Amino acid sequence: MTVADEITARLTEAFAPTELQVVNESHRHAGHAGDDGTGESHFAVRLRAPKLAAMGRVERHRAVQKALGDINTRVHALALDLG
Repeated sequence: MTVADEITARLTEAFAPTELQVVNESHRHAGHAGDDGTGESHFAVRLRAPKLAAMGRVERHRAVQKALGDINTRVHALALDLG
């Protein structure tokens, strides 16, 4: 299972999103700091879910980070658009 698949599965389970996009942007960072050569180091996530709607910005980010668990330690960069 790819890291993108893991991100998708964990966020789907935690939030039952109405919209979820997970984009692997690692190729755009090849040779930069944090590029570990795996091709799975940089991701962008767009997530919309009713469970997040009532939360403030910081609370949404914390909830997503908690749902991702150890993935946070396995990737270099994770851009979150939690609208």
